[in-house]
Amino acid sequence: MLDIKFIRENPNLVKKGCKDKQVNVDIDKLLEADQKKRALLLALEDMRTKKNKASKAIVATKNEAEKRKIILQMQELDKNNDKIDEKFKEAEKRLNDLMLDVPNPPFDNVIIGKNDSENKTLREVGKKPKFNFEQKNYLEIAEDLDLIDIKRAAKVSGSRFGYLKNEIALMEFALVNLAFETLLKEKFTPIIPPVMISEKSMSAMGYLAHGGEDETYHFEKDNLYLTGTSEQSIGPMYTDEVLEEKELPKRFVGFSTCFRREAGSYGKDTKGILRVHQFDKLEMFSFCDPKKSKDEHKFFLSMEEKLMQSLKLPYRVIDICSGDLGDPAAQKYDIETWIPSENKYRETHSTSNCTDWQARRLNIRYRNPETQKLEFVHTVNGTAFAIGRTLIAIIENYQQKDGGIKIPKALQKYLGFKTINKK
Repeated sequence: MLDIKFIRENPNLVKKGCKDKQVNVDIDKLLEADQKKRALLLALEDMRTKKNKASKAIVATKNEAEKRKIILQMQELDKNNDKIDEKFKEAEKRLNDLMLDVPNPPFDNVIIGKNDSENKTLREVGKKPKFNFEQKNYLEIAEDLDLIDIKRAAKVSGSRFGYLKNEIALMEFALVNLAFETLLKEKFTPIIPPVMISEKSMSAMGYLAHGGEDETYHFEKDNLYLTGTSEQSIGPMYTDEVLEEKELPKRFVGFSTCFRREAGSYGKDTKGILRVHQFDKLEMFSFCDPKKSKDEHKFFLSMEEKLMQSLKLPYRVIDICSGDLGDPAAQKYDIETWIPSENKYRETHSTSNCTDWQARRLNIRYRNPETQKLEFVHTVNGTAFAIGRTLIAIIENYQQKDGGIKIPKALQKYLGFKTINKK
């Protein structure tokens, strides 16, 4: 959510932010709702003044007839006050609903573009593997080595599910250990968060508007949502709290199972574990000083790159354009990892600076030591490892001529073996 004062003072900038993000929000209608709410608030304050004046008049007068007259006037004021108060609450709700629809405007240095086709590659890192044998895709290799079973998962759960088995299941936890070992040195707190959260929390994080509801799993009876990333349950942890300035940045690395409907991806990657309804993920999250959020965002990207470089996987860093940002982010970077069988890069990481947009909706603040005033913190998020996609990249880039898989050196100490071979 944006500050209403900011919207009043910068309507054209906010309109441009909506346009650049390809989001249709009527800012003029929002400002009209704001004016109506403010007018009703003034009317309530005026009514309160009249009632106070009448109360004092009752105490001051000794004439019983005059007292009865004032009491009748107060009763009429009460009736009018109730009507205005009801209208005020309606106007307040109307304004709040419109405010929740407004996305976070992109930073000035964000590329203006309509969709992912206009994103920009910032750099490519690492050498793409060259095979002196006929390469296979990850699913062929994994099924031959009895590592992934999507056929039996389909019997149990339907499409877009899979069993991870044997060495590849162990490799998942090796990735978890690598991420925790790397990030705990940088003052991240490890956390395993809830995977079911309230509608209030999911909405405040900005994942229900503009089609987001279609991507989530919603238990209507309990009014709970399954999270699509740990960010969605870590962000609301400090709702309505004031953090100490000395605590910032307050960093977490969360591990959880994530759930997505993949509603807009019918026909895409239906086979295998690339685009599934359930997957495990390690997510970084930070509550930080507003003046330092841009630096924190760069730091998160550097941590993502450090993890990728430790696995020696070839990747590229993508600067995301305005139309591909999503509602919460003011700026975002993706990392895409090389997938040999497809001869292209695939997204494995993203990191976003959401400024105070989420914190304002969650009412998470800190006391500015310079002004002693309460201000909203900024939030930054970033992928450590999306497990399934990282496993795909390892299987394909480390495949061997004999059909086996070489284990990245960074993971070998957690596993106790250096290769996966056919039984």
